Amino acid sequence: MKNKSFQAEFVKSCKKLVDCPKPGLPEYAFIGRSNVGKSSLINMLLERRNLARISNTPGKTQLLNFFLVNDAWFLVDLPGYGYAKRSKKIRDSWDEMISSYLIGRQNLMNTFVLVDSRIKPQQLDLVFMENLALNQIPFTIVFTKTDKLKPTEFERNLEIYKSELLKSWEELPPMLITSSKKCTGRENIIEVIEKYNQLFHQK
Repeated sequence: MKNKSFQAEFVKSCKKLVDCPKPGLPEYAFIGRSNVGKSSLINMLLERRNLARISNTPGKTQLLNFFLVNDAWFLVDLPGYGYAKRSKKIRDSWDEMISSYLIGRQNLMNTFVLVDSRIKPQQLDLVFMENLALNQIPFTIVFTKTDKLKPTEFERNLEIYKSELLKSWEELPPMLITSSKKCTGRENIIEVIEKYNQLFHQK
């Protein structure tokens, strides 16, 4: 599993649901607050240095970006939510585009919600996850940048996050621990994708 490699290619960028590729293959969306380390994680997962562009500028991803993997499934890089050096009008249009995709895309199997492991639970993340649950959209929380914390610091932050979630959740959502720098968690993400791929083909 750890050594599994992928052939990945960029297919297209879209702004509207109607322009997305035909929904014949399973899809997996990656999303998080701006600058959460999404591009680095995607590049680590697919073992491609610059497949997804890395930038220190929040809000770099502005469209729905589709990557075809092994001719078998799509990875979809979504714009980050939250702070970005863009106008409110543009941010609102991103929110509308993201919501339209997440709710309306029939072949979306799972959404990986990236969370910076170094910071306390953010209301924006919590509300986003609640909206996914309300719309019955499966998702997995992915903690990023864990290499930047001592193990004890991360464990403390993780317990804080779980406690915050349990204030409104009866059961904790699935969680993965990752580090793009150390390639931690890659195999776990692959396992989730392969599980959903099987479910997709059983439909």
